Amino acid sequence: IRGKIFKLPILKASIGEDVIDISRVSAEADCFTYDPGFMSTASCQSTITYIDGDKGILRHRGYDIKDLAEKSDFLEVAYLLIYGELPSGEQYNNFTKQVAHHSLVNERLHYLFQTFCSSSHPMAIMLAAVGSLSAFYPDLLNFKEADYELTAIRMIAKIPTIAAMSYKYSIGQPFIYPDNSLDFTENFLHMMFATPCTQYTVNPIIKNALNKIFILHADHEQNTSTSTVRIAGSSGANPFACISTGIASLWGPAHGGANEAVINMLKEIGSSEYIPKYIAKAKDKNDPFRLMGFGHRVYKNYDPRAAVLKETCKEVLKELGQLDNNPLLQIAIELEAIALKDEYFIERKLYPNVDFYSGIIYKAMGIPSQ
Repeated sequence: IRGKIFKLPILKASIGEDVIDISRVSAEADCFTYDPGFMSTASCQSTITYIDGDKGILRHRGYDIKDLAEKSDFLEVAYLLIYGELPSGEQYNNFTKQVAHHSLVNERLHYLFQTFCSSSHPMAIMLAAVGSLSAFYPDLLNFKEADYELTAIRMIAKIPTIAAMSYKYSIGQPFIYPDNSLDFTENFLHMMFATPCTQYTVNPIIKNALNKIFILHADHEQNTSTSTVRIAGSSGANPFACISTGIASLWGPAHGGANEAVINMLKEIGSSEYIPKYIAKAKDKNDPFRLMGFGHRVYKNYDPRAAVLKETCKEVLKELGQLDNNPLLQIAIELEAIALKDEYFIERKLYPNVDFYSGIIYKAMGIPSQ
C-alpha cells in the first residue's frame, strides 16, 4: 500500500474459509477497507453457525439444518445454540420448565397495547412492546456474563407471548394467557387462536410445521437483524432494547418482511397463465417489479431451508384440504418450475429462498400476511 508492504495475520477457521485480520490496517497503513454488506468481512469469532452458500449447506454447532428440522423441536435447537450441544433428557426438561416459567409478561404491558390504533402493523406493536421490557428489567443496563443465560431464557419465553398479543390486538380479540401445560409451539398456537369462549385444539401437523419454521429461522450467521442487535448491544445497552432494534431490521421487506412480500406478489400475479408476463417483468431492468422469494445474498444454490418448507407447505395444505385448490401454492410451484429452467435465473443463481413458501404456510394457518 503506497509502496509499503504490510503483513496481515491469517486466522485459521475450523471449517470454511480462513480469515485475514485487518483490525490494524487503519492504524498501520493509514487506510480503511471497504466492504458494503459485510460480504467479505466477519465482525466476530463464532462457533454457532456455518453456511456454505455455494453448496447450499447450513449447520448449527455442526448439525445439518435438515436433520434438526426433522428430528428436533425448537427448544432443543435453542439449547444447542446457547450451550453448544443438544440437551440430555434432564437438561431439556429443566430448560423447558424455565422457559415456561418466564412466558408470562407483566400485566402493565397490556396498557401499552391500548395506545396503538387498531390498524397498526403487528410488527410496529411488537417492536414497541419488546423494547418496553427494558423498563421492567432496568438492572440489565450494561449487563454481565452472569446475566446472559437468564436473559436469553426470558426472551425466548416472552417474545412468543408478545407476538400473540400483537396479533390479538390487531384483530380486536382479548389476550390469551400462556398455558404452561402446553409445549412451546402448542402454547404459541393456543395464545394466537384460542378465545375466552372457544377452546383451541392444536392440530399436530400445524404444530410440526410451525416447529420447523421456528427451527429454520433460529439463527443465520451475520444477517441484518443479528448484526443490528450486536451493534446496539456493543454499547452495553439493555438487551431487550437491543432486541427491539433487531425487530425493526427484521420488519424490512428484504429481511423478515420478505414472506409477506411473496404473498403480495403471488396475489398480484393472480393466475398461472400470467406467470410468463411477470417473469418478463422481473427480467426488465426498467420495470420496478421484483420476483420476491428468489435469490439470496449468501446462497448461490437452493436454500436448504426452502427445500424443507416446500415439503412442509404441501403437508399443511394436504391436512387442511387445500393441496389441490390453493391458488397461491399452484402459482408458487409453477413459478418455481419455470424460473429454475430459465437461463436468466440459472446464470444469476436465483433459487427459491426460505421466504418463498413460508408465507403460504402462515396464511394457511390463519395468520394474516401482515
